[in-house]
Amino acid sequence: MRQPVRITVNGRELEADADTRKLLVNLLRDDLELTGTHFGCGTGTCGACTVMLNGRCVKSCCVLAVDADGAELLTIEGVANDAPHPVQQALAECHGVQCGFCTPGMVLSAIELLQDNPAPSDAEIREALAGNLCRCTGYVNIVAAVQLAATRMAQGDA
Repeated sequence: MRQPVRITVNGRELEADADTRKLLVNLLRDDLELTGTHFGCGTGTCGACTVMLNGRCVKSCCVLAVDADGAELLTIEGVANDAPHPVQQALAECHGVQCGFCTPGMVLSAIELLQDNPAPSDAEIREALAGNLCRCTGYVNIVAAVQLAATRMAQGDA
């Protein structure tokens, strides 16, 4: 069975005709060609497929595309405008990126954290990023990057 899905993705209103069993991650990657959202575990464990749905992070491998009908989505492609987001810039400067597979989910999760808590502790950062697995960095540089981004955003340097 198919159903029309109308969503706003990164500020653009889009419509797709989706199988009612299609996952949001597959709609984004296959139908809309937004491949920055990665498909990892398929069980919501790794965080590679993280997107913001109506302003909150969700694992798009656990959301049916039809359940996003009428929603506003932000994917990694919509994060940076003319310049990298402060979180992206800080990750680059702090060497918080290696293979890059987890990076989109980390960025979106960090953005959500900083929207809710502009001055998080290291423990709060680690808790906020706990749903995003990184097999390369060991998280130390990622936490440092989120702290740097928080500082810059608080100072208005972002």
